[in-house]
Amino acid sequence: MAKNDKCGCGQGQSHKHATCDAAHVAAPNSPDDALDEVVLEERLQRIRHKILVMSGKGGVGKSTVAANLAISLSLAGKRVGLLDVDIHGPSIPKMLHLEDADVQTKDGEILPVAHAGLKVMSIAFLLRDRDDAVIWRGPMKMTVIKQFLKDVDWGDLDYLIIDSPPGTGDEPLSVCQLAAPVDGAVIVTTPQDVATADVRKSINFCHQMDLPVLGVVENMSGFVCPKCGELTDIFKSGGGERMAADMGVPFLGRIPIDPAVGQACDAGTPFVYHYSRTETAKAFEHVIAPILALSGKIATNQTPNTTNEGKNTPMRIAIPIAEGKLCMHFGHCDQFALLDVDEKTKKLTGKRMVTPPPHEPGVLPRWLHEQGATVIIAGGMGSRAQNLFAENSIKVVVGAPAEAPEQLVAQYLAGTLVSGANVCDH
Repeated sequence: MAKNDKCGCGQGQSHKHATCDAAHVAAPNSPDDALDEVVLEERLQRIRHKILVMSGKGGVGKSTVAANLAISLSLAGKRVGLLDVDIHGPSIPKMLHLEDADVQTKDGEILPVAHAGLKVMSIAFLLRDRDDAVIWRGPMKMTVIKQFLKDVDWGDLDYLIIDSPPGTGDEPLSVCQLAAPVDGAVIVTTPQDVATADVRKSINFCHQMDLPVLGVVENMSGFVCPKCGELTDIFKSGGGERMAADMGVPFLGRIPIDPAVGQACDAGTPFVYHYSRTETAKAFEHVIAPILALSGKIATNQTPNTTNEGKNTPMRIAIPIAEGKLCMHFGHCDQFALLDVDEKTKKLTGKRMVTPPPHEPGVLPRWLHEQGATVIIAGGMGSRAQNLFAENSIKVVVGAPAEAPEQLVAQYLAGTLVSGANVCDH
């Protein structure tokens, strides 16, 4: 034992003993332990980015931010998992209307619950009764968090959003240890001093754990009256931004109080999807921008050209089909026609019909990108969907008539396709 080492950890007097008991993880001491570590590492290697959402204060809307952050990333075309590690008060299943979801297993692996383009896991799925109290000490909580990371079949993910309980205790500490390296933390606060004082502790926790702080979100920042438009600062305003500046960490933005957020949470509907036009939803979009930047630009297929070392690169045009003709809303179609075109000769070189996956927010742009589509011709498409296709390097043509796909492609190549009104604007 080192001199003046009161806790017996062998790291001497300068070691931060306040976190010693929880922060030290024993090395594997059996073949099973070693195998667990190998399996965990293999699982984590398939997850590109891991983001911890935390707060030093309860009741600041942390789980609301985590759920809508995950949905926003999914709408941006990312593959997203949402892990609820709030062992004593899990909220994510309620917010996504998954209270009665059954967890299935396959080949010894736990299958996460699929919802709204997400893969979701929570301790609430494993309780016999939703009102059961989980009365566990730290080691038990760490064990189940490890199981969520190691035994759940997350597959390949761009992001795993991890919703932690308030404070700087066992759960966020276990995540930092088990899921290392974690890309960073999003810290949620409300504007008033009583909240920001506790949130400072969360930022200091991140510093001690060498966990980057991606930024601070100031939730419940002002209330805009839906009738008169007057702004009322119920919980003051700007406290989170000032605190972020004092602590030298990024500020991600303010999210106003919106009754529709509470209604969406109680109804289990993704707020940012169903209320996409509101100022609150736009605020969520602003918050995710630095997180999307972690991935950099999406790797895309080469854009169509005719100078690829003398070879012609085919254009692949996707058209939503119902009853043999263009379906006026791409998200409600039975199939997609994928037509390959030689851009230089403007001739059709191939066609195949494919059945799309179940329609969920953000799924079709990513799926069509995976199918190699470079253009989509549609009757109607909302602005959000158009942005998602653009992010996946797929050119969008809207307002096309309900005609056979071959006719539409011929007209598009000849420059004679008449585009009418965009019949969808949501």
